[in-house]
Amino acid sequence: MSKATQGKQTAKFKIKKGDTVVVISGKDKGKTGSVERVLREEAKVVVEGVALVKRHNRGLRGQTGRIVEKPRAISISNVMIQDPKEKKGTRVKREMKDGKRVRVSVKSGTTLS
Repeated sequence: MSKATQGKQTAKFKIKKGDTVVVISGKDKGKTGSVERVLREEAKVVVEGVALVKRHNRGLRGQTGRIVEKPRAISISNVMIQDPKEKKGTRVKREMKDGKRVRVSVKSGTTLS
């Protein structure tokens, strides 16, 4: 059991599918990409173009085999949301605007989608 799933509730994260994120640690440090999936139970995210692994597929019924590159999940602690103005990683806070809760960049104060 991971730290995110200790107890009965799953963890809440401020990163959502479709966000542009910056990798802040690991072999792909400095790369940016959009989030394809958030795996809440494992506290991981899949980012397009980051942490690519090669998958060898065998050919079936006359087709030739091929090697496919696909992104693997990385820890959510290794990414930060990219600030729309600064183009750097930023933290996120939640604020109430017009009766709705919105995510706001801490660095520049812009609202995130």
